[in-house]
Amino acid sequence: MADVVDDVIMDIEDKDDIIPTSPEELAESKKEHGNEFYKIKQYHSALPFYNEAISLCPETAAYYGNRSACLMMLNRFRDALEDARKAVQLDPTFVKGYVRIAKCAIALGDLVTAESSIKTLELMNEAKSVVGEIRVLQKLQQYESEAQKAYDKKDFRKVVYCMDRCLDEAPTCPRYKITKAECLAFLGRYAESQEIANSILHLDKGNADAIYVRGICLFYEDNIDSAFSHFQQVLRLAPDHAKAMEIYKRAKLLKKKKEEGNEAYKNCRFQEALNLYSEALNIDPLNKKTNAKLHFNKATVLSRLNKLREAVDDCTAALKLDDTYMKALLRRAKCYMDLGEFEEAVKDYERINKMDKSRENRRLLQEAKTALKRSKRKDYYKILGIDRNATEDEIKKAYRKRALIHHPDRHANATDGEKKEQEKKFKEVGEAYGILSDPTKKCRYDSGQDMDDFDGGMSDIDPSQVFQTFFSNGHGAEFSFGGGFPSGFSFHVG
Repeated sequence: MADVVDDVIMDIEDKDDIIPTSPEELAESKKEHGNEFYKIKQYHSALPFYNEAISLCPETAAYYGNRSACLMMLNRFRDALEDARKAVQLDPTFVKGYVRIAKCAIALGDLVTAESSIKTLELMNEAKSVVGEIRVLQKLQQYESEAQKAYDKKDFRKVVYCMDRCLDEAPTCPRYKITKAECLAFLGRYAESQEIANSILHLDKGNADAIYVRGICLFYEDNIDSAFSHFQQVLRLAPDHAKAMEIYKRAKLLKKKKEEGNEAYKNCRFQEALNLYSEALNIDPLNKKTNAKLHFNKATVLSRLNKLREAVDDCTAALKLDDTYMKALLRRAKCYMDLGEFEEAVKDYERINKMDKSRENRRLLQEAKTALKRSKRKDYYKILGIDRNATEDEIKKAYRKRALIHHPDRHANATDGEKKEQEKKFKEVGEAYGILSDPTKKCRYDSGQDMDDFDGGMSDIDPSQVFQTFFSNGHGAEFSFGGGFPSGFSFHVG
C-alpha cells in the first residue's frame, strides 16, 4: 500500500547548509529529512522526523499526511487513519488525506468510513484517485454480507471462506482475522484458531477479541478453568463484550449441571443424574469434548438402570463427537456383550486394541471372539431348556422330556412340513444330550471350542441311537409309539 509523500524529496547532497531560523523553516527541514528516509524505504527512521515537524507546526495538514503515509508503510493503519483524519480536519480540500482515510479504513475493515471518504472524493470530482479502493470496497461488502448470513445460519465453513477472500484484499485486518479464528474454533480447528489469535496478541496484548477466541478454544478443549480466566480478562478489558458474556454464562451453567449430575450419580440418584446430564447437553452443542463426556456419563447411568440399548446410543453419540474416546468404546463394547450382539462387540474391541493393545484389552477381545463363536453354534442348553449350571440328572430329565416331545413317531400323522421340523428338533435334542452328557465334550463345548474339531465332530451322533440307548438303560417302563423312526421300536417310560 505504498503512497507518494507530498513534497518533492531533496537529495542529501543537494541540500544547502542553511540553519533554519524559524519554527516553520525548522519543521520543513525535519520533513525533508523524513522524506529522504521514506524514499529509501527506511520508514522507522523517517517517522521521528515527521513527529518533530508536527511538534513544530501542529496545524500543517501536509505533515500529518506525510506521517500517515509513513505509518501505513509500517502497517500501523489505526494510527495512520488518525493522522489522515487530522489532515482533512485542518484542510478539508486535502485530497490525499481522504485517499489515505479510504486506504486505512479498508485495511482495518472499517467499510463505513471507507465508503464515506470515497463519497467525499466523488463530490470533489476526485474519484479517479480511489478507483482501486472502490473495487476492493465493493468486493469486501459482498463477502461481509455473505459471511454474516452464513454466521447467522451457523455455516462456519462458509464464514471462513468469506474471511479468506476478505483477507486477500485486506491481509492485515484484525477484524477479519478474528472472525476467521472464531469460526475455526467453532469448527473444532483449535490449533489454527489459536495461532491467529496469538499472532494478533503478539502485536496487541490487550486485544479483547483475540483473548475471547483463545478462551473459546480452551473451553471447547475442556480446559474449563483456563477458559474462565480468559473470559474474565476479556470482560475486564471490555465490560460490554457481548459474546464473551454470553459464552462465559453458558460455560458456568454447563459446569454447574455436569457437577450436579456427577454428585447425583455418586449418591445413586440415577434418574436425577440422567436428567441433569441431558439438560447439560442442551447448553452448547458446539462443545464437542464436554458433550462427549456427558453422553458417556449418560451411558454409564443407563447401564446401571439396565437400559443397555439406550446406553449404546449414547456411547455412539459420544464417539461421533470424539472418535478416540476410549471409555465410550469400552462401555459400548460391554453393552454389546450384555445384549448378546457379539459381532458388534468384537468390532469395538478390535478398534480398542488398535488404540491400546494392553493385556486387559487383548483379554476382552478374546472373550468377545469366543462369545461370538459360541453364538454361531447351536445352544445345546437352550435346546434342552436348561441353564449352563444344570446337573447331570437335570440334563437327563430334560433330554427325556424333549426327546419324547419331538420323536417323529409321535408326529406320524402330521404334515410333511411339520414332520421335517420335528425330525430336525429331535436330532438337535440328541446332539445336545450327546455333548452335554459327555464330561469331556461338555467341557470343550463350554470353553468355546469348535465341536467339529474333535472326535468326528457332530456327524458321529445318531439321534435315534442316542434315544434307544437312553431308554434301554433302565430309565422307565416299556412303551411303543408304533410305526417307526427310522422303524418302530419299543422302549419304556418312567
